[in-house]
Amino acid sequence: MKITLTTLALTTAMATSAVAQELPAEVKARQGQFRIMAINLGILGSMAKGETEYSAEAAQAAADSLVGVSMVNQAPLWPAGTDAMSIDGTRALPAIWENLPDVLDKWSAFGTAAAELQTVAATGQEALGPMLGKLGGACKACHDTYREPQ
Repeated sequence: MKITLTTLALTTAMATSAVAQELPAEVKARQGQFRIMAINLGILGSMAKGETEYSAEAAQAAADSLVGVSMVNQAPLWPAGTDAMSIDGTRALPAIWENLPDVLDKWSAFGTAAAELQTVAATGQEALGPMLGKLGGACKACHDTYREPQ
């Protein structure tokens, strides 16, 4: 009986944990795009700092990827009820849904900065730093207001 109850309790705990961790597809999609952005920003940042050897081809590919992500339609990725106060597994603050047009404007600014980076990425390591600074500023503008700190 004791083994059965222990097994039942463990099974219930694992099932509850699995259900609690399942995020809506929209949240997974928006988090996925942010991971793609982070990977490509990491590639470019590493080159800009001289931590990895500059490669015009790799820099251009990373910049192209950032522009591609910036073109994803954001509106469907932000349904109501997918903020950090409503579900676990996201750092999106409820303020996003109070001012979604501002968030979408900030996303547009990210796209503009990514496009500017795209035009210079293959021209040399020295061109990356200033453009990455501008792109980082676009990211920070949204994160400061709409993302929960870690």
